[in-house]
Amino acid sequence: MSDAAVVCSNLSFSWPDDTPVFSDLSFTVTTGRTGLVAPNGAGKSTLLKLIAGELQPSTGSLPVAGTLGHLPQSLPLTGDLTVAEVLGVAAVIRALDAVESGDVSEEHFTVIGDDWDVEERTRAQLDRLGLAGLALDRSLSTLSGGQVVALGLAAQLLRRPDVLLLDEPTNNLDLVSARQLESALNSYRGAFMVISYDERFLAEIGVDRRLRLADGTLTEAGVPGV
Repeated sequence: MSDAAVVCSNLSFSWPDDTPVFSDLSFTVTTGRTGLVAPNGAGKSTLLKLIAGELQPSTGSLPVAGTLGHLPQSLPLTGDLTVAEVLGVAAVIRALDAVESGDVSEEHFTVIGDDWDVEERTRAQLDRLGLAGLALDRSLSTLSGGQVVALGLAAQLLRRPDVLLLDEPTNNLDLVSARQLESALNSYRGAFMVISYDERFLAEIGVDRRLRLADGTLTEAGVPGV
């Protein structure tokens, strides 16, 4: 399919103790907005990790069209990181600061590349997610759970991925933060697949397809509000 974002063919995956999760699973995620629902323990987070390349299938393939971003349910972030480090912009900002102070070493220009507007783009993305005024040198340990989730999403969106995977992103968010997340996703123009049980959230972000994972099989489910 020309509009395919992810094509899964004959996927099988088992844990190291040989406990099977999927066997001969095949599906296609097309461009657009896909919701994924499943009973607890069905392997939905595992499936996203397989698509993201964080786990390797026992058999089968999972090619992804374009660059991919993944926001897991539990963010692998430590409290000693700064906001800029989480966003992946710390090195570029240091290089920009060096150039602005008169250091024109070639290594700084190599680090910067085409990212001369990185600070402006970063500020704009943080603003959209309700993190306006957040200092880039602030420690992660000083942020709330909701702020950490928003920061993790900002880090993914700044990479401009073609395909975005989200694992229950509203879990630690209050209503205001959830609305800001919805707004950010509504302005995102790539394809995304989101795990969520929040029907209001799925409707607000305009999910146009919903898949249900159960017993190692993906089937089409109804679209919220339709």
